[in-house]
Amino acid sequence: MLRTVKPKTARSKRALEKRAPKAVENPKKALFLRGTSCSQITQDALGDLYALRQVHAKRFQKKNAIHPFEDASSLAFFSEKNDCSLLLFGSSNKKRPHTITFARTFDYKILDMLELCLDGESFRSISQFKTQKVPVGTRPLMVFAGTAFESPVPNGFTLAKSMLIDFFRGETSDKIDVEGLRFVVVVTADEPTTAENSDDPSSKAVLRLRVYTIQTKRSGQKLPRVELEEHGPRIDFRIGRIQEPDEAMLKEAMRKAKTNEERTKKNISTDIMGDKLGRIHMGKLDLSQLQTRKMKGLKRERDVLDEAETVVEEAPKRKKKVDI
Repeated sequence: MLRTVKPKTARSKRALEKRAPKAVENPKKALFLRGTSCSQITQDALGDLYALRQVHAKRFQKKNAIHPFEDASSLAFFSEKNDCSLLLFGSSNKKRPHTITFARTFDYKILDMLELCLDGESFRSISQFKTQKVPVGTRPLMVFAGTAFESPVPNGFTLAKSMLIDFFRGETSDKIDVEGLRFVVVVTADEPTTAENSDDPSSKAVLRLRVYTIQTKRSGQKLPRVELEEHGPRIDFRIGRIQEPDEAMLKEAMRKAKTNEERTKKNISTDIMGDKLGRIHMGKLDLSQLQTRKMKGLKRERDVLDEAETVVEEAPKRKKKVDI
């Protein structure tokens, strides 16, 4: 039997209601952490990603002795303590010099993890681009280019696509203001090679993340001319270690709550006048045995007989009288 926590004050009651499962969940919060050894490049990359997700994010500056793929209990503790379902952990060592580990949780338990190794030579931070900065809280457009993202078999690229979409999603809304589309995140993937099965991250395909600001200018026509200007950060990743989600936990996480919304009924539609129309699918009919309506005009007369069903009788011949 599960232990239920009963609130003692109104404040604790509101806090529990805020964390309780909902039909429409709150925007996911991201928590940024760093390990005991974290290079300056990794810290700058975490700071730039935090700036893009600043409204729904928290960042800790203290060092944490955490090894995610060996023991992830500390990440689950930070997730429950801060009510964050996304975690980004930066670390550096001799084998993996600049790494950022993305982790997702469900019910404050680790669902899946993905390790991304940064390329320190090609990295450029936001401060190195002298462009107008994106306002805080703006949601981006997202573009994924590459056949690796469309693989029917789950792999590191499909997991990276899912992770990045969750990271940049923000609040859900039914309507979008065109003026609010201020920047776009473009993620491209190289074609996978046969050498990707090795443990060396440098031999794997590159995942390039670019951020551009959207600028609309006069074009002399009704529609404006759209131009893109690089905003930063410029990051090249390589897929590292992967922890795939448990099937039972993933099924539970993907389950949708039942709502009072009326479900769409199949084969039923409504026309312009508001009349309800239904469509019935029937099998092939044998029209030869179809019962039609009986009418007097279609009946045959009694003196008209069918030649196939009646026998014609000949009249007897009369005998001639002979006088004797």
